[in-house]
Amino acid sequence: MATTSDYPPKAGIASKSGIQGKDQASFLGLANVRSALRNLGPGLVTGASDDDPSGIATYSQVGAQFGYGMLWTMLVSYPLMGAIQEICARVGRVTGCGIAANLRKSYPAWLLYLVVALMLAANVFNLGADIGAMGAAAQLLVPGKTAIYVLLFGVASLYLQIFVPYTTYVKYLKWLTLSLFAYDAAAFYVHLSWRQVLHATIFPHLQWDKEYLTGLIAVLGTTISPYLFFWQASQEVEEVKNNRGEKPLRRAPHQAAGQLGRIRVDTYLGMAFSNLVAFFIILTTAATLHAHGETDVASAAQAAQALAPLAGRWASGLFACGIIGTGLLAIPVLAGSAAYAMGEACKWQTSLEKRPEQAPRFYLTLAAATLLGVLFNFWHVDPIRALFWSAVLNGMIAAPIMALIVHLASSRKLMGKFAIPLYLRVVGWIATGAMFGVSVGVFVTWK
Repeated sequence: MATTSDYPPKAGIASKSGIQGKDQASFLGLANVRSALRNLGPGLVTGASDDDPSGIATYSQVGAQFGYGMLWTMLVSYPLMGAIQEICARVGRVTGCGIAANLRKSYPAWLLYLVVALMLAANVFNLGADIGAMGAAAQLLVPGKTAIYVLLFGVASLYLQIFVPYTTYVKYLKWLTLSLFAYDAAAFYVHLSWRQVLHATIFPHLQWDKEYLTGLIAVLGTTISPYLFFWQASQEVEEVKNNRGEKPLRRAPHQAAGQLGRIRVDTYLGMAFSNLVAFFIILTTAATLHAHGETDVASAAQAAQALAPLAGRWASGLFACGIIGTGLLAIPVLAGSAAYAMGEACKWQTSLEKRPEQAPRFYLTLAAATLLGVLFNFWHVDPIRALFWSAVLNGMIAAPIMALIVHLASSRKLMGKFAIPLYLRVVGWIATGAMFGVSVGVFVTWK
């Protein structure tokens, strides 16, 4: 969390330290950069958690199955994803309330609880799939029963969520997610026709069949996920609560220029990070698995093969680090967004920065979601398949939730003069329409 102590030192401090002229300018420039990086928060963490195990499995699956055929989705989805996340962040910062709390104020109770129920179901399924994938990844490193690793990761994640502030341990988990950049590096170790890659990225190759549309809704569902909507808005609310002097923009309009500018930079940088990693996962699996006729990723070990050109026998280790790191980063986001939604809908005390005794029902919901996710793995569901289908489920429920959020953020009654501008309304409705269109296509072609 940014505090007043995070801001760069004044010129006088640099001068008193004996730093003069160009050195002083360099010192202040570095301080400004460091301050700007500190101020990046909800958007960057949201982007990082978007490449969770579900995302890695989905991108690996479509890369193996369709080759370069879905590279274009990362280019097209970036502005759509960025716009919807910026809208969610604005709702939280302007009103000082999360998505569910604002839905409660603006729509009938039955609609609120339907949205929350859909999101909870998707989150629990996603949690179970992520924890199962972490167990399967750990088995690549240390032989043993996947069920034991699932229990260990479930208990460890729950302990961290309840007893360690998310903002504290997320600083360390981010380093584990750097292993995902191995996919970026691996792309340069295999034979690629960059002209073909560029063509596939810029010119979409669409197919009207069940497999292609199911893969497309899975990609969109793991990129534009409902839990991220609730999470980013709630984290903006946390920023307001925990930073002295900050208030909802409706009460402190003089803070708008700085905060809305930060939200824009933070969000689009975070989404760029997410989509860049996703692009290279699709590219690398296309150039390795698909090129060798392996079009169906059925296990964690098989997914790890995409890193073999770079890491050789260490490929499984790199893959496992990526899965475990992003899983530990994403589980609190999934469980936390479920608890925020439930708590705001029921007017409970909600915050990951509070102790369990200060927000007992919030933490009980968080624990229940995590434990249900753990139990999901004892139904003997294949973890890689479960990850893919959790992305499909997210894609199916995203469109109606997006429609409500864009409508909500456009309301002058709720947002005042900070109702979202025309460009965000247009892109937000385009994103919603795209999700609806692909969902309908899946239903029409499903036989």
